[in-house]
Amino acid sequence: MARVPLLGGDEDPEMASLVEKIRSGRRGNVINVYKLLLHSPPVAEIWFNLINTLRWGTELPGRLREIVIIRIGYLNRVDYVINQHVPKLALAEGLTQAECDALTDWEAMEFFNEAERAALAYAESMTRDIHVPEEIFAALGPHYDHREIVELTTLIGAYNMHTRVVQALDIDSEPTR
Repeated sequence: MARVPLLGGDEDPEMASLVEKIRSGRRGNVINVYKLLLHSPPVAEIWFNLINTLRWGTELPGRLREIVIIRIGYLNRVDYVINQHVPKLALAEGLTQAECDALTDWEAMEFFNEAERAALAYAESMTRDIHVPEEIFAALGPHYDHREIVELTTLIGAYNMHTRVVQALDIDSEPTR
């Protein structure tokens, strides 16, 4: 159970436009992370804009975004994020269920190409160690241009923030539909 009560979005009429913005960007839903963040409308809005930009407004392929997000969910042991992305969002971006499952131990699996492996190693280093050794960073170069490296780095950083907030506040997984 969430450590802070979830809001429905109708508690304060001044939040109506923000709640509508969230609903319109989330297929009509206000998911639990936003129900929690609505305690601070400015934070909820910035969070919404950041996450949506990183997911839909970058040049990173959707498959790569999902691979990285799911791996960060596993690394930080955040079922909320894993359940949000697997299977529905991941499958929509071209991953198979087997590939999603393999992200628990991706290094031992044959599913991922060289570019994806470079991104996974980078995500893992940023998440576990914060410091990224030069050889891990250099492995990105043959596969990604500077814009993509900045977008990938920001995606990893944002989802580390996301998973840490979700974990610390013990946000409940979404009900299954």
